[in-house]
Amino acid sequence: MNPGIDLQESFITTLNQWGLSRELAKTLWIPLPLILMIIGATVGVLVTVWLERKISAAAQQRLGPEYAGPLGILQPVADGIKLIFKEDVVPAKADSFLFTLGPVVVVVPVFLSYLIIPFGQNLVITDLNVGIFLWISLSSIAPIGLLMSGYASNNKYSLLGGLRAAAQSISYEIPLALAVLAVAMMSNSLSTIDIVQQQSGYGILGWNIWRQPVGFLIFWIAALAECERLPFDLPEAEEELVAGYQTEYAGMKFGLFYVGSYVNLVLSSLIFSVLYLGGWEFPIPLSSLASWLGVSENTPWLQVITASLGITMMILKAYFLVFTAILLRWTVPRVRIDQLLDLGWKFLLPVSLVNLLLTAALKLAFPFAFGG
Repeated sequence: MNPGIDLQESFITTLNQWGLSRELAKTLWIPLPLILMIIGATVGVLVTVWLERKISAAAQQRLGPEYAGPLGILQPVADGIKLIFKEDVVPAKADSFLFTLGPVVVVVPVFLSYLIIPFGQNLVITDLNVGIFLWISLSSIAPIGLLMSGYASNNKYSLLGGLRAAAQSISYEIPLALAVLAVAMMSNSLSTIDIVQQQSGYGILGWNIWRQPVGFLIFWIAALAECERLPFDLPEAEEELVAGYQTEYAGMKFGLFYVGSYVNLVLSSLIFSVLYLGGWEFPIPLSSLASWLGVSENTPWLQVITASLGITMMILKAYFLVFTAILLRWTVPRVRIDQLLDLGWKFLLPVSLVNLLLTAALKLAFPFAFGG
């Protein structure tokens, strides 16, 4: 049964019991998932920006923000308010329509991708049979917005940044898709729920990180390149291109790029958790633990604890990956653009293809171990 339908039916039934008609309850449900998704993603951005500042400060042996709220936790809010009230400047010779549309094309697909992220068996907005394929498709739209922004700015640095973003995304999307395809092949499904369930039952030993060690490294490298994180931030390399495609942007349009990059980082961490770290699954199989304690899995309080642990595990796994990405920013030097493209086309692409073929061969040879 579709978990999204479960949540919808529970919501409608509850409102119906409170005296509202089913039609009105359905109408109230329609915007609710999107509102929850936007709120959750925005809160994730605020937390990640704060973490970026504090972890970067710790890596450089300084304090970071301290005065905007306790431990500087309101600093991201202050940054957001500043960007909202800054003047929105459009260059005189820029293409104003494409200049305005660019940031929107970059941000909207990233937010839509959150629709398929599961935080538990019944905690997902929509369980699509092609959920991972939808994410790959949506992620390929963002480079169009970056190229559009760079071209519309009428600035040579912006154009170079946009061209670099397009070239970088094309070179890393293919290895990323091949790494994901190997996981989908083992799971016999493109659904995020099915991929997590395929890793359940054996705790940490059943996670795909052990069965796909090469695939997980390829995915992480390609995801960092997709998010334009160091050492792959060539489209906006400050020393070479001022700020790349963002050079002419100010105010909330710049804020959309800022939000989009952090939303994408959190999204990539969550997708990585789903594909390779067991998603919402606990390192110790809870079903075995419940049977050992002599507790039925259908006990209401146990289901509440399981759901809470699922959300907590997803957040902790995502935090670990975000922490790793931030730490890489201060420990790995930036590569050159030719090195970046060589790594994607000449190394990651053939290795990811061999990994996919090897996964297919092992799946045929050992179907019990590889989801056959």
